[in-house]
This record gives sequence, C-alpha cells and structure tokens, in this order.
Amino acid sequence: MPQHHRRFRAAVLTVATGLTLAGLSVGGTGASAAPSAGGEPVSTPVPISTPDGVVSAYLLNAKHANPGQTRLLERAVTRAGGVVVQTWPQIGVVVAHSDKAAFRADVTAYAGNALESVGATRTVPVTEGTPAGVQAPWGPGRGQVRKAQSSPQRDDTENTVTAADPRETEQWDMQVIKADQAHAITDGSRDVVVGVLDSGIDPDHPDLVANIDVADSVNCSNAGRPDTSPTGWYPTTSDHGTHVAGTIGAARNGVGIVGVAPNVRMASVKVVNDDGFIYPEYAVCGFVWAGMHGMDVTNNSYYVDPFEFYCEDQPDQYAAKEAVRRAVAWSTDQGVVHAAAAGNSGHDLADKSSFLDEGSPDDGTPVTRTLNSGCQDIPTELPGVVTVSASHRDDVLSYFSNRGLGVIDVAAPGRRILSTIVAGNGYGLKSGTSMASPHVAGVLALMKSAHPDLTPAQMVAKLRADADDHPCTVQETPPAGVDLGAPCVGTDADNSYYGEGMVDALDAVR
Repeated sequence: MPQHHRRFRAAVLTVATGLTLAGLSVGGTGASAAPSAGGEPVSTPVPISTPDGVVSAYLLNAKHANPGQTRLLERAVTRAGGVVVQTWPQIGVVVAHSDKAAFRADVTAYAGNALESVGATRTVPVTEGTPAGVQAPWGPGRGQVRKAQSSPQRDDTENTVTAADPRETEQWDMQVIKADQAHAITDGSRDVVVGVLDSGIDPDHPDLVANIDVADSVNCSNAGRPDTSPTGWYPTTSDHGTHVAGTIGAARNGVGIVGVAPNVRMASVKVVNDDGFIYPEYAVCGFVWAGMHGMDVTNNSYYVDPFEFYCEDQPDQYAAKEAVRRAVAWSTDQGVVHAAAAGNSGHDLADKSSFLDEGSPDDGTPVTRTLNSGCQDIPTELPGVVTVSASHRDDVLSYFSNRGLGVIDVAAPGRRILSTIVAGNGYGLKSGTSMASPHVAGVLALMKSAHPDLTPAQMVAKLRADADDHPCTVQETPPAGVDLGAPCVGTDADNSYYGEGMVDALDAVR
C-alpha cells in the first residue's frame, strides 16, 4: 500500500528528502512580506528559485478583492511573460504560470498599486499532466507516482479487506464522542453537505456510494483550476480521502461501519495531486469551490505544501498564506465551517520558538528553519478554522499530535481508527490527526442538521462549549527515540492537549 506523508495528517513524524534544483539562480521576490511579529528574529530564509525556461507557479493577491483589480493583475501577468491559469475575483487572487526568472519583479512593476503580494507556490517546476494508462497501486488508475524519494514513516496503517459484514462494534471512537447516542436523535440531514478536501473518495465503495454528492465534487489538483470531469475527483494514488470520508459519513446500511453523520452527503474536493502534494493554489480552489457550492462543512486533514509552516516575513510564503487565508475567510462568509487536523509533529503550536522545522520545503531540499510567531501551519491555524488534536484509545493524547494552549480547539480520537479504504472496497486502521479531524467534521454536520440556522461562528462556539472537559493528562508513550514533546499546560476546561475538551456529538444535536 502507498505510504502517506506527513502533509496528510495520517502520517507520523515523516522525514522528507529528495528532489533538488541544483545550480538554479534565485528569482525576484515581488511584493514585500509582512515584518516578523513583535520584533522577533526573522525566520530562516528559504528562497525559491525560478530560473528562465522552467515553468513555475505563482499566486498573486490584489490589494482589493474586486473584479477591476483582478483584471489589472491578469493584464500584468501577461505583460510579465506569464499565463493566467485561474482567477478568483471573489477573493482577488490570480493563479499564474511563467518561465521567466524575473516574473515576480516584473509583474510587481506592471501591476502597480493593484498588487498586494506575489509569491511562488512550490520549489520545483510545474508538473501538472500525467501519462495515460499508468496503474495506481491498487489497480486501474489515472495517475503516476513521480516522487523521487522514499520517506520513512511511523504511520500506523493496517488495511484489512473483509467481507461485507457490520463492524460498528469495533468503532470505539464513536462511543468516545457519543456518536452512537447522537444517532438515536439524528443520523444527519440529506440537506447537509461536507466537502472532503483530500485525495478523492472511492466512487463505488458500498459504505460511501450512496452519500457521495457527485454534482458538487471536483478536482482542484490540476494547477488549481476546477476540473469537473466525471472522474477527476476519483482517488488515484492515495486512499487517505476515502478513509477520512468513511469516518465522516459511512452509510448506515448493514454493511461495514457507520460514520459520525451517516445520512449527510459528502462532496469529493480533490486537492491532492498524484505525487501527494497539496499546493496553495489547490487549497484555494477547494475552499472557494466549497463556498460557491453552498457546502456546510469542510474537513482538512493535511497541511499545505511545501512548507509545514508559512512565515509571514518570507515573501513567497506570505503571498501563498494570504491567498489561502482569503479563500478560507470568503467560504466562511458563505456559511461554510472548517475542521482541520492539528498535525503530527508533536510540536507546541503556541510556541514556535520551542522547535525547529526540519522538513520544509518538502517538495525539494529541506532546510532546518528557525520559526517565529508569524509562522503558521495552514489551514489549521488560520482564523475561524477548528483545530483538532488526536487522542489515543487509552484516553491520553497521541504522542504524535501537535498541541498548544489557545491553539487547539477540541480533541477527537485519532489512533487506530477503523474506516473505509480503496483496496477491495474494504476497511483499514489508520492513525493521525488526519483521523481525528473528520470526527469533528462529522459532529459539525450533525449539528448543522439539528440546528440549520446556526452560522459558522455559532457552530464553532457551540462545538467548543459542548466539548467534554478533559484533564491535563500524560500523553501516549512514544516509540523509542521519539521526544515526548511539550507537557500539558492549562486547566481541565481549556488546555494545550485537548483545548476545550473531547468533542461531543450528543450535545451537538441536543
């Protein structure tokens, strides 16, 4: 089975190695980044090379999100020798490609006061487009894994292809969050749609097929441009999205398992390319698409590549972060509430000075980076997003889970979670904050079903208030050689491990 990298929150403590861009010169930096916060030292610079003759991807943010300024950016892109790939006038964002080394500097000059920021979105050339007829690991597929490295994992993944028999009794996680009790009140409404921003959903899994919202499904991994082809949203090289979807909404149909919200619909919003990367323009497309199509909830079990943390004092990273932030904020204004995995690095997200980022950029040559408080894991640390840590079956924090007082909103089960997989239309166990976040997305879907008039802000407030207080306990004993991580701080009502507590599905629907 394919391995899942740390950007998929199902992986644990991945070390990324591999592709380099040796000998390439550094391109222009475009508009200025925000200064480091509070007079802190700047984060470690990571210049992104954009040499002549190599196609690079960029995000441009207009100073004001309106069609007029967006058109000015489009014209500036063309004058600077680039190609407009996608425009999102709702948020004043343009996706562009160019093979000009000076593109950032030139587009900044041509755009003038219309441009707020511009940045390259990856450290490797654009590789969209895949040879036809390549086989995915579990059978016929549309993609090719082109990653040039092998990343060692501690990804507790156990796939078991089984006969179609009920396995709800094995779902300890549903009992912990009281989903089984909530189902006595509601299984969720067919009017509620959850956008699964991930690697695609198995289109014919017997536990998922009845709940897939085909009409609203899309593939955003084609350069950040919505691909509405009939099979574009299918999984190719990863079953991560299929596992996530099962936790959210596996149907109550006498087959296999039951999801947190087994009667809601799920749209497959594919933001992961066949190499396993979620670049900023893919995430922007996914969030805007969710808002445009009136979705109620999104689940985000990933971090945006190629940086585990986007630092506002680095021009390229700032521009990418700003574009994703705008997309999240706009979709929230349209009524979408977002749940996201806290991450699997065992870091204290409330204190960025307490650790080094050693795996970014993960699509090229990683640099050991010093961070500051202006560096954030996106989308999970963006305003309004519910940040979810992962608990162990033994009622302690999973050793790999990120934590942070004032950062974590709620906790949910994330260790050895049974859910749907692609292979054999079967079921498997996976661990990670990837597995915790969909529990919360499912609870939010149940909440929206029971209380359809709640706004996203009201839903987040209710989710936090409903959560069961959890004491600051010790975390799971980590494997040999793995640091234990920051100790729990705070009160039973709000602490660095569990935030406001364990998510509660029963209270969400009452």
